Amino acid sequence: MTPFPTIEPLPDLIVAPVVRAALAEDLGRAGDITAQACVPADARLTADFAARRGGVVSGLSCIRLALAELDPAATFHALAVDGHVVPAGTALARVSGNARAILTAERTALNLLGRMCGIATLTQDYVDAVAGTKARITDTRKTTPGLRALEKYAVRCGGGVNHRFGLDDAILIKDNHVAACGSVGEAVRRAKAFAGHLVKVEVEVDTLVQLQEALACDPDVIMLDNFSLADLREAVVITGGRVTLEASGGVTLETVRAIAETGVDVISVGALTHSAKVLDIGLDAVGE
Repeated sequence: MTPFPTIEPLPDLIVAPVVRAALAEDLGRAGDITAQACVPADARLTADFAARRGGVVSGLSCIRLALAELDPAATFHALAVDGHVVPAGTALARVSGNARAILTAERTALNLLGRMCGIATLTQDYVDAVAGTKARITDTRKTTPGLRALEKYAVRCGGGVNHRFGLDDAILIKDNHVAACGSVGEAVRRAKAFAGHLVKVEVEVDTLVQLQEALACDPDVIMLDNFSLADLREAVVITGGRVTLEASGGVTLETVRAIAETGVDVISVGALTHSAKVLDIGLDAVGE
């Protein structure tokens, strides 16, 4: 198991709008009519957000921000730390405040927290699977619309690293870009002529022939798309450390170790964000 990382929390400026939008979606036009009908307006509640299943913690600020939107006077006490592994039954946070506010914020907080913890947990599974190799596990842009910053933060909580965040922070030439340009070499040449001095250029190749063509144009990163293990090993020999090699395409927990052992530098895994199972977390009332 990987050691606990030190994770720089996401700024509230990034998380709060996501939480606010999720609450607005849930509240609809009339608010929480169940809480209004069943819970006295001045009722108080203390409750724990508890992990029903063990995993990696990520997204505790979502609880705090969801509750603060509905009860600014409520208290929030983190009982765990983002990036840490917890066993089943662990209380992650305790909240106290207006009962209606807590019950109304519950689903929004659990949806975001469970999603992020699930991504962090799956990421650590991949990171642990390649332990002892030089390969790093990275995510992709296959994220939930509107949740990219949170989901990529969850990847970091699980010990992974982030690929580009959007279309504007790195050039990534894919097969359709190559088709539009006519060749791998021409696409890379155009990209390097366009890029600023701080912008990296990555190109995806499908064959060892394309790899040789790309190498001649000196990109920063070459993505080896759906290469066989034998071709991955050959690509490592051909490049001789001159360029960062990223393996991608259909990577699973069953195959990632063998891919890492070929000597590639990075393995990108779309499943980290598009197929992670939500970590089961619940809200439990605490007796006074």
